[in-house]
Amino acid sequence: MNAKKIDGILATHAYPGRGIILGRSADNKYGVVAYFIMGRSGNSRNRVFETTDDGIRTRAFDESKMVDPSLIIYHPVRKIDAGLIVTNGDQTDTIRDFMVAGKSFADGLRTRCFEPDPPNYTPRISGLLAADGSYKLSILKSADGDPACNHRFFYEYDAPIAGFGHFIHTYQENLDPLPSFEGEPRRVICDAPNAQAMADLLWANLNEDNKVSLYVSYVDLATGEADTVIVNKNV
Repeated sequence: MNAKKIDGILATHAYPGRGIILGRSADNKYGVVAYFIMGRSGNSRNRVFETTDDGIRTRAFDESKMVDPSLIIYHPVRKIDAGLIVTNGDQTDTIRDFMVAGKSFADGLRTRCFEPDPPNYTPRISGLLAADGSYKLSILKSADGDPACNHRFFYEYDAPIAGFGHFIHTYQENLDPLPSFEGEPRRVICDAPNAQAMADLLWANLNEDNKVSLYVSYVDLATGEADTVIVNKNV
């Protein structure tokens, strides 16, 4: 499968929704993690990322304008001994709780399904960067918009290749209702030398009207230390 440049994918997609990138840096020293959120409604756009003790959380930029926090306020990134969990919803906490209890990434996600937001039924996308640099991705989605059927897909990358990664996002196209992501995670080039360069690349190519917040982390595979960048449109 040919790898694509992530800037080209983003520049031609006005609304991929929320997206996760996991991969390996070109120098083979870092695990690469990126997560972004976008929004079309005022409620979705009224958000920022802020750091926590073990990762990041979303919060309202203007609390007085928050309408319904149920699907937009959550912890996208949480660090545990087994690695770094990144998701587009409160399944971050489900995965964390299961893994702390000695169970697996997939075990936690088998208790969850797509988001209850008809007519879109937004997929739940999730990732895990392990301490050794291997990674997993998952998507839980409805069957072509039919809420009667939940599909769960899991992808495991045991030996990542330096300079490459995989990208998964929530929406296939910018339509109404929003169709779910289709196919396997996209294989992408991860040749930015550090977190800031990767953040600059992604932020510049996310749709200006719809982008909201971005998180990028380069995790040193030898020490576990992370170089992290957060960008918020609302400042």
